[in-house]
Amino acid sequence: MSIRQNLYPRRLSWVLAISLSLWGGVTSAETLGLPQVLEAARNNLDVSMARQAAEAARADVLAADRSPFPVFTAKTSQIDLEHGIGAGSLGQKRIDKSGGIDWTWERGNKRGLRTQSAERQANAAAADLQDMRVMQQLGAASAYFDLLAALERNREMQALSKSATLLAHSATLRLKAGDLSAQDSARLEIEAQRAQADAHSAQLDQERALLLLGQFTNLRINLKEWVIQADWPALQKMLNASAVQDAWIDQRPDVLAALERVSAARAALELSQAQKKSDLTLGSSLDHYPTQSTRLLELRVSVPLQWGYGYEGEIGRAQAQLTQAQALLEKTRHEAVADFQRLLQERNAAQQREALYEQDILPRARRVAEQAELAYTQGASSLTDLLDARRTLRATLIEAAYTRADYAKAHTAWQLRAPSENNPTR
Repeated sequence: MSIRQNLYPRRLSWVLAISLSLWGGVTSAETLGLPQVLEAARNNLDVSMARQAAEAARADVLAADRSPFPVFTAKTSQIDLEHGIGAGSLGQKRIDKSGGIDWTWERGNKRGLRTQSAERQANAAAADLQDMRVMQQLGAASAYFDLLAALERNREMQALSKSATLLAHSATLRLKAGDLSAQDSARLEIEAQRAQADAHSAQLDQERALLLLGQFTNLRINLKEWVIQADWPALQKMLNASAVQDAWIDQRPDVLAALERVSAARAALELSQAQKKSDLTLGSSLDHYPTQSTRLLELRVSVPLQWGYGYEGEIGRAQAQLTQAQALLEKTRHEAVADFQRLLQERNAAQQREALYEQDILPRARRVAEQAELAYTQGASSLTDLLDARRTLRATLIEAAYTRADYAKAHTAWQLRAPSENNPTR
């Protein structure tokens, strides 16, 4: 049996093959590739909650950008309970009736500072929304490539299990014919059982990857109804992006959010300091008293007396919050620099490892397994050599699948975190 012909077609249209064999060539099946995964992750439940938080913050701007409402006051006074209020209509009775309006004049640009702080918080919430989208896309892309690796590993393990079972069955027939020792037959039987166990493990990994991808995308993915498209990224050259590090960091949503919160805290500090300028309450009312006049005008001004307290508590709290926001910005910048270097190093290292497996290790492991099988069938090598070659190939196939997934995840993470003009997925 030829391993190349029957077991290990190298990354051809294996998704189509699985679809045709398992689902009978169903043409109405949903197709799921990386673009669909990223689009679904942009609108999952976590992103929806972040979007609502951004909308709530934007609504706070409307609430902040208004002056205090005027207050209308209506009253009656000087009602004579001893001598009565007199005869006639209500307008002729001896009752002092008045109606007036009071309005607070905010001084120190309190409204502008309050609105500025709310706008900065809204901008920070919008940046948080963008950061949440990126984080969910990163998680979804990682789960998607883990699923591709699990599907390929499951395919390879099923093929290896089938091949090992056939070889064990052939060994049983040779044992009955006296052409093979009982020990070698038992070893082949054990090897077949181990291959079956690996196939079961690969199936479990596939189911776990499906569940994880469904959590990020809110999709009910069923392999009987979905065709998983293998959007593996092509190998690319090594990156040296240190020259764009500053621009890359300044465009990160988490850094932008931290910057906006510093501006909001600074505006809040100025607002707390503006409390020292007392607000004036201006009022006017029109009185009606029949025994004196039906048009009496009252003007009034109310001023709070700030004795013994200059809003030191509010100012101190706002200053502390500004210092905290600045420290958070500094921490976010440091984490962004570290994340930049980590993403760059992981992508380059994964690229080197994937190229090594793609171009050297895996082809050599296939050739060794084919040669060992051919030599064993012709009696030129021992069973031990064949089993060792098969085990090496099995381990190499598993490592190659996850190496490919590691490179795909690192490459996609770099693209998602790159500046937006270079990233078509946002």
